Amino acid sequence: MKKSLIAMTVLALSSGIAFADEKPSADEAGKIAATAKAWGCSGGEAEKEGEATGVFELNDAKCADGANYDIKLDKAFKVISITAD
Repeated sequence: MKKSLIAMTVLALSSGIAFADEKPSADEAGKIAATAKAWGCSGGEAEKEGEATGVFELNDAKCADGANYDIKLDKAFKVISITAD
């Protein structure tokens, strides 16, 4: 009983481990910025998800309406979502 409880605890904890985001390459960062600009946004902090999903994020981008947004892009640098920050 004790061994199964320990095993379940280890499994639960290991499934919640998040991979660290990476810094995109200079080329990727340029493409992220170009996509953001096409949507009327600039600035922010670019990240590449570390789970090998090919998803990029631009956090706290300032957009034409004056608000800050988080922008997610797929591996082809197409916008997946834009959410208010």
